Amino acid sequence: MTSMMYDGPQITGGVDTHGLTHHAAVIDPLGRHLADREFPATVHGYRDLLDWIRSHGTLAAVGVEGTGAYGAELARVLTAAGVRVVDVDRPDRKVRRLRGKSDPIDAYAAATAVSGRAVGVPKSRDGVVEAVWVLRCARRSAFKARTQAMNQIRGLIVSAPAVLREQVAGLERAALIHTLARLRPGTDLSAPLAATKAALRRLARRHQALNDEITELDAEIGPLAKQAAPQLLALFGIGSETAGQLLASAGDNPERMRSEVAFAHLAGVAPIPASSGRTHRHRLNRGGDRAANNALHTIVLVRMRYDERTRAYVARRTKEGMSKKDITRCLKRFVAREVYRALTNTPAQHVTQTDLAPAA
Repeated sequence: MTSMMYDGPQITGGVDTHGLTHHAAVIDPLGRHLADREFPATVHGYRDLLDWIRSHGTLAAVGVEGTGAYGAELARVLTAAGVRVVDVDRPDRKVRRLRGKSDPIDAYAAATAVSGRAVGVPKSRDGVVEAVWVLRCARRSAFKARTQAMNQIRGLIVSAPAVLREQVAGLERAALIHTLARLRPGTDLSAPLAATKAALRRLARRHQALNDEITELDAEIGPLAKQAAPQLLALFGIGSETAGQLLASAGDNPERMRSEVAFAHLAGVAPIPASSGRTHRHRLNRGGDRAANNALHTIVLVRMRYDERTRAYVARRTKEGMSKKDITRCLKRFVAREVYRALTNTPAQHVTQTDLAPAA
């Protein structure tokens, strides 16, 4: 990657990313459009794109749309070249209705957003956490497919002939899958009983294969999660599954989140004011990364059941008249603080039970 600098006025770049091509644009400090051009989404294309932008002056930053998708590799290349990359969200529908849409328009909008609405630092996607995220994608799809197979098995059993239905009645899931996988439907599948046995056997064997796949992925993800953030797994109630999700949400560069408040907003646990008149309260936040929010919720449920300190807090706040939803909100906010410190190696301060109900 070339690192040569160009003399000239300060300029800002913007890139509208696609699967096969990226459209780049350049603006000056006053926001005037200087030039735009399309480049192939290849290794050489990324280098040519950077050299072309730099040929117009001293590059301050580049706004890139879709740093988590089509623009992921471009963001990595630009960052490796020492360029400040800004994650740019797609303009909302109202703006697009007013200004129209095209690749040059979107590229110029991305460049303009750098000095306006866009302030996010993209995930670096170049370390162990990215590996965890990739493996978790495979695990998530396998988990959903296993659940779907189980649902189909139970649905077929409901309408199966009585002789087969009675054979598996009352069996736990593991025993049910083992029994169905050993069914012998025979070669003539014209009868409903034989066809049902054949379908159930295939679904059961699919369930077994997916279960083995999930076990293998867990064995691969666990050590990687521990390598990425051993302090995170040391926290009470956090296992490899929730740790993997929190790591994936934070990325390989969690320092991009400037404070634990920023992480709370990312995870959707920053309390939202819901006061009116003489009522002063906060409500649950329904924004942010819902997968990270779900991971925090799981941790809170574990602590509410097994952690004596958390159970004492819940009892105290319940006695004070706080609802279960509000108690859960406060606990999720507290866990987010602990998680942020573990992810960024921020020294933990002394925390009292009063701190379990933080402000926004």
